[in-house]
This record gives sequence, C-alpha cells and structure tokens, in this order.
Amino acid sequence: MLKALRFFGWPLVAGVLVALLIIQRYPQWVGLPDQDVNLQQAPQTATIQQGPVSYADAVDKAAPAVANLYTTKMVNKNSHPLFEDPQFRRFFGDNLPKQKRMESSLGSAVIMSDKGYLLTNNHVTAGADQIVVALKDGRETLARVIGSDPETDLAVLKIDLPDLPSITVARSDKIRIGDIALAIGNPFGVGQTTTMGIISATGRNQLGLNNYEDFIQTDAAINPGNSGGALVDANGNLTGINTAIFSKSGGSQGIGFAIPINLAVEVMKAIIEHGQVIRGWLGIEVQPLTQELAESFGLSGRPGIVVAGIFRDGPAQRAGLQLGDVILSIDGEPATDGRKSMNQVARIKPTDKVVIQVLRNGKELKLTAEIGLRPPQQTAPQEEE
Repeated sequence: MLKALRFFGWPLVAGVLVALLIIQRYPQWVGLPDQDVNLQQAPQTATIQQGPVSYADAVDKAAPAVANLYTTKMVNKNSHPLFEDPQFRRFFGDNLPKQKRMESSLGSAVIMSDKGYLLTNNHVTAGADQIVVALKDGRETLARVIGSDPETDLAVLKIDLPDLPSITVARSDKIRIGDIALAIGNPFGVGQTTTMGIISATGRNQLGLNNYEDFIQTDAAINPGNSGGALVDANGNLTGINTAIFSKSGGSQGIGFAIPINLAVEVMKAIIEHGQVIRGWLGIEVQPLTQELAESFGLSGRPGIVVAGIFRDGPAQRAGLQLGDVILSIDGEPATDGRKSMNQVARIKPTDKVVIQVLRNGKELKLTAEIGLRPPQQTAPQEEE
C-alpha cells in the first residue's frame, strides 16, 4: 500500500495542483461563474492623456475682452433713523424728509464685437444712472444701455472706443460635463481675476432665478462682482455669461451658474435689432399633470399639462382654450413639461399659428391659436368666471 502511494503520490499531487490552477484561471471550463466577466480591460496600447500644464494662453486670448463694470445710482433715504419707526410713520405717513444717497455696485461685462457691444447681466445695470466700463488695457469710458431682457437676466451695452478687443464665441450646445471651465470677472472689485473648474452640469432650470432658465453649472469660483463676466473653455472661447451662485454665505461654494452663450447671442441680436426680445406668447399659465390629476382625467401614462390660468383677450382665450383643459401637445410636440412647452411657444414667431391638442371632459380636441407677442411684463392671469 505504501509502495502504491509512493508510486502514485507525486503525480496525484501534481494533478490536483494543475486542476486548482485551471479552476482559478478558467472557472467557466468547469461550470463556475467567471469572476472577470463584467470587467472591461483597457487595451495594452492605451496611454493616459495629459492635459496642459497651463491655461495661460486661453486667458491671454479671452481676458482682454472682459471688462469691469462700476455702476452708480441715486436712491432716496430717510434723513433720520427715527423716521423708520412705525409709530412715527403712523402720524406722518410717507411725507417725510428724505436725502439722496449714491449707491455703487460692481460687475463684469464681455466685449462681443469691435463695434463696442457688450453683454452683461440685467441685474448688474438695472436702475443705474451711470455705468463705467474699465478695460483690461487701462482705458475707461461710460456705457449706455441698448436694451435689457429681465426674462433671461441679460443686458446689452454700447461703448465708443477704438481698437476694441472682442472675444471668440464657442457653441454652448457642444460643451460636455467634465470640460474645463475658466471664469473671468471682477470679484469683490479686486480687479480682473480668473478661476478654474469644470462644467458640473448643463440644462439646469427650475431654480427660480429667471423665467427662461437653461443654465450651465460650474464649480469655477464665482463671487459677487463676477456677474456678467465670461465663462470660457480651455481654448479661451466664450461658452457662457456668469450670472449667479448658489450660496448660504454669499461667497463661492462651488455651485455657479452661467447663461449659455447660444441663448445670450440670440438675446443680444434681438435687442440690437428690435430693442427687445421678440417672444411668442399664448397667454396661459400651466401646472404639472400630477398622477392624481392624470387618473381623474383618464390619462394614466400619457403626458400633459393643465391650463391653470388664462389671460383675457389673449391668444389662448381667442383660440377657445378653457381653464382645466389638459394640453397634450403643441404643434405635434408632446407637452411633457410646462416650462419646456412655454419655451417652445416663446421661440415661435408672433402671428404664426399652432395646433394645440387638448383633452376636455374626456374628449380630445384640436384648437388653432395665433401666437401673440409676449408683453415685457405680465400681470397676474385673470381666471374666467
């Protein structure tokens, strides 16, 4: 027996070892799951791409076209703190002596053409009596407002200086999350400053900042004074106009928002050509179609938005829309989101006609509406009785 073991021992041990190696390397041969089946191996020839060690060339290209803004306006202020007392005001009302005080604020702007047109934020220039533009080359001049669009928080300025630098424009619809982003502006009035980050997100909306929101989000540091400044890519091309930050402290916390340059250029061209942005308007307010409402309308699984308000004598009322109608589609586009649908209407030329498919009392109807011109400022919609 011992002789047999000595004779077969080493071959047996070797065979067991070989079997273990095969099971470990090729488990699928014996019916075991492959541990690496879901792992994607990098090709042997792949190399890690190295980014540039400096973005100085991009900054040199874009920075001369970013200007600092200094705005001033006169405001009325009560001449004594006692006049702010509610009991005092109860007797004297608003007929109190006031004194004028000059307030100043800071911002940034981007020179869009050598003809002197600049883009900035509407909230930077709104109500300003004087706007001083300071260029990177040391020149200063006064700017005049060509027009503004509170709906997107954009304003167009004009200056008259020779040999103006202008920025090159990229396509903001081509940017991707993870792209390098450089923010250039005048934070806190310290002078032109460049910060770097990445594109954190695109298409941000429902933030309650503007009526028309399609923001680029970036973690490049944006602070007070950066508003109206440039968000540029790694090649120094303009991708957005910095406009807002999300912050609990008032300083940068890594969440900044910029208006995509595609939208900003459209607004600028409309203001220069027409003095305002021409937008289509139906004259309705809508609300989301919740699951409960969808079930009550018998629309489970179908998109739609509910008409919650109608402006008297507006395009929608003239077309026959009623409160409680469920809009299913506008010109063939499914009405899946109220903001998206209203933005769709805004892009339609006034006097053009659209077909609106609605559900009313369980029946589908097709109504034709002539798009109107969106008023600069709207009052609250008047509901029908």
